[in-house]
Amino acid sequence: MYLYQHVLATLQCRDLLRATLFPETVPLLALETPGTASEPEGCPPESSPPKRLLNLTLEVSTAKLTAFVAENKFITLAAESVSLSRHGGSLQAYCPELAAGFDGNSIFNFKEVEVQLLPELEEMILHRNPFPVLQTLRNRVWLLSLGSVSVEFPYQYDFSRTLDEAVGVQKWLKGLHRGTHAQASPSPAPLPPDLLLKVQHFSWVFLDDIFEVKLRDNYELMKDESKESAKRLQLLDAKVAALRKQHGELLPARKIEELYASLEHKNIEIYIQRSRRLYGNTPMRRALLTWSLAGLELVALADASFHGPERVVEQVRELDPGSPFPAEGMDLVIQWCRMLKCSVKTFLVRIRDYPRYLFEIRDWRLMGRLVGTEQSGQPCSRRRQILHLGLPWGDVAVERNMPPLKFYHDFHSEIFQYTVVWGPCWDPAWTLIGQSVDLLTKPSADPSPPLPWWDKSRLLFHGDWHMDIEQANLHQLATEDPYNTTENMHWEWNHLSFHWKPGQFVFKGDLDVNVRTASKYDDCCFLHLPDLCMTLDLQWLCHGNPHDHHGVTLRAPEFLPEVPLGQLHDSYRAFRSENLNLSIKMDLTRHSGTISQPRILLYSSTLRWMQNFWATWTSVTRPICRGKLFNNLKPSKKKLGQHYKQLSYTALFPQLQVHYWASFAQQRGIQIECSQGHVFTRGTQRLIPQAGTVMRRLISDWSVTQMVSDLSQVTVYLMASPTEENADHCLDPLVTKTHLLSLSSLTYQRHSNRTAEEELSTRVGDPAFHTHQLHLVDLRASWTTTNRDIAFGLYDGYKKAAVLKRNLSTEALKGLKIDPQMPAKKPKQNAGTSAPAPPPVSTPSFSGQPDKGSSGGTYMLQKLIEETDRFVVFTEEESGVSDQLCGIAACQTDDIYNRNCLIELVNCQMVLRGAETEGCVIVSAAKAQLLQCQHHPAWYGDTLKQKTSWTCLLDGMQYFATTESSPTEQDGRQLWLEVKNIEEHRQRSLDSVQELMESGQAVGGMVTTTTDWNQPAEAQQAQQVQRIISRCNCRMYYISYSHDIDPELATQIKPPEVHENQEKEDLLKKQEGAVDTFTLIHHELEISTNPAQYAMILDIVNNLLLHVEPKRKEHSEKKQRVRFQLEISSNPEEQRSSILHLQEAVRQHVAQIRQLEKQMYSIMKSLQDDSKNENLLDLNQKLQLQLNQEKANLQLESEELNILIRCFKDFQLQQANKMELRKQQEDVSVVRRTEFYFAQARWRLTEEDGQLGIAELELQRFLYSKVNKSDDTAEHLLELGWFTMNNLLPNAVYKVVLRPQSSCQSGRQLALRLFSKVRPPVGGISVKEHFEVNVVPLTIQLTHQFFHRIMGFFFPGRSVEDDEVGDEEDKSKLVTTGIPVVKPRQLIATDDAAPLGPGKGVAQGLNRSSGVRRSFRKAPEHPVDDIDKMKERAAMNNSFIYIKIPQVPLCVSYKGEKNSVDWGDLKLVLPCLEYHNNTWTWLDFAMAVKRDSRKALVAQVIKEKLRLKPATGAEVRGKLETKSDLNMQQQEEEEKARLLIGLSVGNKNPGKKSIFGRRK
Repeated sequence: MYLYQHVLATLQCRDLLRATLFPETVPLLALETPGTASEPEGCPPESSPPKRLLNLTLEVSTAKLTAFVAENKFITLAAESVSLSRHGGSLQAYCPELAAGFDGNSIFNFKEVEVQLLPELEEMILHRNPFPVLQTLRNRVWLLSLGSVSVEFPYQYDFSRTLDEAVGVQKWLKGLHRGTHAQASPSPAPLPPDLLLKVQHFSWVFLDDIFEVKLRDNYELMKDESKESAKRLQLLDAKVAALRKQHGELLPARKIEELYASLEHKNIEIYIQRSRRLYGNTPMRRALLTWSLAGLELVALADASFHGPERVVEQVRELDPGSPFPAEGMDLVIQWCRMLKCSVKTFLVRIRDYPRYLFEIRDWRLMGRLVGTEQSGQPCSRRRQILHLGLPWGDVAVERNMPPLKFYHDFHSEIFQYTVVWGPCWDPAWTLIGQSVDLLTKPSADPSPPLPWWDKSRLLFHGDWHMDIEQANLHQLATEDPYNTTENMHWEWNHLSFHWKPGQFVFKGDLDVNVRTASKYDDCCFLHLPDLCMTLDLQWLCHGNPHDHHGVTLRAPEFLPEVPLGQLHDSYRAFRSENLNLSIKMDLTRHSGTISQPRILLYSSTLRWMQNFWATWTSVTRPICRGKLFNNLKPSKKKLGQHYKQLSYTALFPQLQVHYWASFAQQRGIQIECSQGHVFTRGTQRLIPQAGTVMRRLISDWSVTQMVSDLSQVTVYLMASPTEENADHCLDPLVTKTHLLSLSSLTYQRHSNRTAEEELSTRVGDPAFHTHQLHLVDLRASWTTTNRDIAFGLYDGYKKAAVLKRNLSTEALKGLKIDPQMPAKKPKQNAGTSAPAPPPVSTPSFSGQPDKGSSGGTYMLQKLIEETDRFVVFTEEESGVSDQLCGIAACQTDDIYNRNCLIELVNCQMVLRGAETEGCVIVSAAKAQLLQCQHHPAWYGDTLKQKTSWTCLLDGMQYFATTESSPTEQDGRQLWLEVKNIEEHRQRSLDSVQELMESGQAVGGMVTTTTDWNQPAEAQQAQQVQRIISRCNCRMYYISYSHDIDPELATQIKPPEVHENQEKEDLLKKQEGAVDTFTLIHHELEISTNPAQYAMILDIVNNLLLHVEPKRKEHSEKKQRVRFQLEISSNPEEQRSSILHLQEAVRQHVAQIRQLEKQMYSIMKSLQDDSKNENLLDLNQKLQLQLNQEKANLQLESEELNILIRCFKDFQLQQANKMELRKQQEDVSVVRRTEFYFAQARWRLTEEDGQLGIAELELQRFLYSKVNKSDDTAEHLLELGWFTMNNLLPNAVYKVVLRPQSSCQSGRQLALRLFSKVRPPVGGISVKEHFEVNVVPLTIQLTHQFFHRIMGFFFPGRSVEDDEVGDEEDKSKLVTTGIPVVKPRQLIATDDAAPLGPGKGVAQGLNRSSGVRRSFRKAPEHPVDDIDKMKERAAMNNSFIYIKIPQVPLCVSYKGEKNSVDWGDLKLVLPCLEYHNNTWTWLDFAMAVKRDSRKALVAQVIKEKLRLKPATGAEVRGKLETKSDLNMQQQEEEEKARLLIGLSVGNKNPGKKSIFGRRK
């Protein structure tokens, strides 16, 4: 400092002496300095005197300069072999090594330093050519070339304090010695020289904590030493075993103990030696952050066009037009503007020794303008700094400017490769880096809270930045291990054009998002978006203008204004952002030359990986090096994720393809194709403080406030492969793709979430408020057995995965805390509403059977009620059968707390295809609504369940079907109806021949179909289908019960009360509890079908609509057994430990599966290089088998775990409320109910052409219900209020074939009742435990022709006459075998027919595989062997345990053929028929009923004709019971008939027919 002072004083004396002695030369000397920059063009060279050239050379071997900027702070500069030379106007300096230290720490190190000052340089002229806006053609140049630059900051070194002191001393010296000189030279400053900087290698390092480094190295050493010690132990074990084998019992035990003790001691010694030699060969890692550059070349060009304060302000206004400029102008302390040109070969940033770079940039070239300004602060924005300089100056004060240095830029850069890697596992190290960065710059003296980094960047950086990147990559790490390189999400941009401007980021290019993981299947590109334009708009929510950074005025501590009490001063208050609204828009509608559509590829394992990825990225980070121990009491910095207030997302795409593979091994999935689409969603974030006195992080709560989606031309396919996974672990290219649904447009809206008060007011005013609304237009769906199997497989896989995830979570064993004394509360979502609490009907107070010992009469009454079920015809019923249906009653309860979903469909249609018949049925509806409601959880028996109801309203429904003469599977194309045939009925002009042929809207009319929806039917080879059901309305209700209950809702439901005197309650009001129910209602139906269409309908109902999931009984038995074990257990809480052990076993299976997949992944990578390696192929095959076994074990134990947890939680609830298990192990509960109701239906039976009528059946109040029980049994009930059958054959004598004798059609009466109880099949044969038919007195007017036409309709292809068996011997054969005695030609036809499936629906009552005509039945796909024939015959037969048909009074009229006898109004009584333990087909059963009825009715016919006295009931029963008496009486009556009226009952006259007989 003394030397510096004396040098400055000597220079001042020299200037004063020259000004005194040579006053005339002062102007000349003053003009000498800028003369080299620019010379007047008009001045000749001779006008200036000749100059003297000074050549100076200076060489210094060693130089060291130390400057104390404070008493204990100093800066050191050391150089070796410095050479300095000046020749004319050029200056050149060279130093091989230069170092700058701060406070004894070597911070900056420079090698191969070369500095040149040149009047001009040709290279710089070439650099000016790309910038045509530059006006100055030549300028001086500073050329700085460095071999390497190394910057190292020690751990926790406060560099900012020394630097701030040095700047303060420089300000003091400048003000002390340059004040008068600056005032004496008011001329404008000369143009500064250009700068050319070349650096071969640059390195910036933050050093890490030595303790952290050694701790990590010691951990790695211990981990390796544990493996090595295990190997040594194995060797010692082998040696000891060899010694024992050699010496036997002679080997002393003490010797063995000494060996093992010696080994343990040796392990310790080896560990200590390795620890001491740890850094002998490999140096210790020191770096916390390493930033390195290679091949840096920087060119900074100055120009007269932007030199000077006024021109710099113009550049600021141009580069930052969005910020309001101060009206009083800007007084700048620092202002400069340069045109930059930079190139870097490699730009690398690495954290510690992590294997991946944080930033990796290669071949980076940058061009553009850069402006730096520092505004002169107001008096309140100047702080005083006290410098402790020591003697002789003492303490001095310096005034410092507080406004920051701001940068304005307009850059354009080109990058070949840009890679960024980040993950939450790097956050601890990044926190340490942030602490190191804070030590580089001193915080502002303004006492305001510091700005977060996003607001600080808005304050300091302004302008645009364009980047053209050939390949950009973003890797999001997905594990907690920072050294992992395989688990990450990879965002890959190709040909990226990036534009950064204030408040907006624009990305344009091709984007691929890949899941990178060392797994068997998941290394895939799951998102491909070509020609993407992604725009991120940032809206900063501030108190003032977010762009007014000029209005920020910093204040020194002594100039703070007064603020209200309780508030803190904040100089950034108007500029500081309170929240951020982010808007993301992804536009794929740009047109380019490449033809590529956006696609999404997902696997179920990929979705599971993404769940883990999301959990990793949303995890809460721990505080790093904070608190008193680390001398860091600064407030924690706010995360950017908590700064968002609103996030909106918009996607626009011209087309999209989505593939989802739920099972890669089974190769089963979904494909979705979509044309133009638009998706918009908006969500808001709330930060909820946690309760308590301890300071905790705020809880982030995101909620979707709005969602709108518009999609057009959507098609969904189901995909499945007939084979399992191949050896190459690739998808089968020949995968089967079947159509599931398609639609013209889809519109989805989601209403915003509101507060409880707003939601209450809205729902009170609009009861039809729904959270989700979906509108579909022109829906076309296909449902076949193939689709059914694939869809059920997909759902089953999803359900198993969800159950596994739930059961393995920590919440699985947390029981619900229920206080029995707590009154029932309403959920918070419905707090304050007028909706009543759940009614008692939804919370039954008892279940199961009453105690048998308490009241035997009550128990018998209950059993009687259960076994009795309206056997009597014309039973008095309550009015309105449809109101009694369980589905309607369950949906119309007033316990709804959430109207969740509303789906509207316009012009929808569905194609149904059966499994065993050709052709299809098309169901269409003009309008449809599907509503979903969620009900309050309620107690059903001893179980708390959540009820969900679905209501479907269909208007303008029509049913169409193909005819026999028009097969539908031509070229695999699908048949669809045109919109004009689906829309609401309108008056048409019928101006075309085609519309005239389509028969209008009447049932039975033919309608033209289309195979290509986008083309009209006239342009194709159209095929016609027949309308089998005219326009009608349909209502469907479905109620499901689930154990998945919101804990908040469950704790607010009061448990049911236990009644002491249950036997006194009305048993007729006993409920069956929570039963999944499906109800379908048709009010009016007009039906017309031919035999082929009737067979198709039965096939569809049997195999598609009434399909029951298998293994229900096995699952129910397991659950009952676990319940019983819990009940008899002395300590049920012990089951918790068994559940925990089973959870751990399942987790081990999951971990083993993941490990096997990783091993197979590594093998597959190796096989890509060596595909013929036999060892790898064999190992791969073994791993595949092991993987399949692990998956099978996982499924079994997961199911067992699910049953245990469900039963344990139910038992916990019961014990908490002192409830007991009343349900015995043998109890059977109802698990599913299916109901069909038709108010009025007309069924027209037609010939095969679909036009000529056979009969017309009118049904009123038709009800069919099916009840599935937990023991795999089912009960079928069919009720009919009224029916009539009309004869439509030409020239028919009787027009009314069948009708009840009574004309009463009251809604309280039944005309027909059919009840059937079905057991599980045995050996493939369906077992009918109970079958009963009840019919009212009937009037029958039958003709021979009509009877055979009807039998041919229901049993086509079978000759009814040939199936007649006359004697008892044939009858016994029929009963025992179930195979009718037929002629050889019929056996051939029977064997060729394919069987119907073993379904248990209503169609099973008419299941007749041998009776369907071969023309519309599918041929077998493979040869039929003996086993298949046995299965076929078993499916054809039914085992009837008990059959009962009560007696029915009949009034019969019969018209036979020409030679037969006609009868009119015969009063007959069909006797009561009972059968026991018979194995029949349905046709056999019909023939047996006909045969037995005929034998009983023959005598009645004879007596009616002879007008004889009717026999008593005892005599009739005697005839039926005694076989010999019956045969004898029958022969006598037939003989009388032959003698008196010529009735033919034998084989004597084959030309005549009996009433029920066959032609002989």
